[in-house]
Amino acid sequence: MTIRVLLADDQALLRSAFKVLVNSEPDMEVVGEAPDGARAVELARSARPDVVLMDIRMPGTDGLAATRMITADPELADVRIVMLTTFEVDEYVVQSLRAGASGFLGKGAEPEELLGAIRIAHAGEALLSPAATKGLITTFLAQGAGADASGAGAGARAERLAALTAREREVLVLVAGGLSNDEIAERLDVSPLTVKTHVNRTMSKLGARDRAQLVVTAYESGLVRPKTD
Repeated sequence: MTIRVLLADDQALLRSAFKVLVNSEPDMEVVGEAPDGARAVELARSARPDVVLMDIRMPGTDGLAATRMITADPELADVRIVMLTTFEVDEYVVQSLRAGASGFLGKGAEPEELLGAIRIAHAGEALLSPAATKGLITTFLAQGAGADASGAGAGARAERLAALTAREREVLVLVAGGLSNDEIAERLDVSPLTVKTHVNRTMSKLGARDRAQLVVTAYESGLVRPKTD
């Protein structure tokens, strides 16, 4: 299966470099290039990419707004978005994840990391960019989770959590901790296939697009609390 990739960045030179890199892979192809978020949304609807590499900062409609529009479109439910940032530590990372992005990647990442991020996002397994640490996502989610851990929004998320079984909640906590299916399987003394089943059911019940959205829900609902150290 060929992974269809859409490039959204206002720098033409960077898009060209990404295009050469992606098209050099036998399992990938670039199906569109967008200089801004508005065009990215248009191309997402017409070209139907599997993965969008989306720059956060673009003129006009930025990457964050474009991500919200794409993830809000039911017809684009299978489109995965990887946000591109100048710095891995970016003030918009949390907003991107909440908007529905599958992960984020620093523009200074190695070519292998970029290609790996595309494949991971396409598989629905995205959580962090390859260069990010588990603690980084915790730090960023903590910046906004406190404000969202109470009120109507949190109540709605808590209600959805009530639909989970005890095992599914346990798996959700471990997913939020950055553990892979194999690591969770070892921790719970079950098979990786069993863990995958629990993860898929949890995503379905919570309406999550992928593992990144499970992490957001776990923190925003208060099921998992950010570490303070």
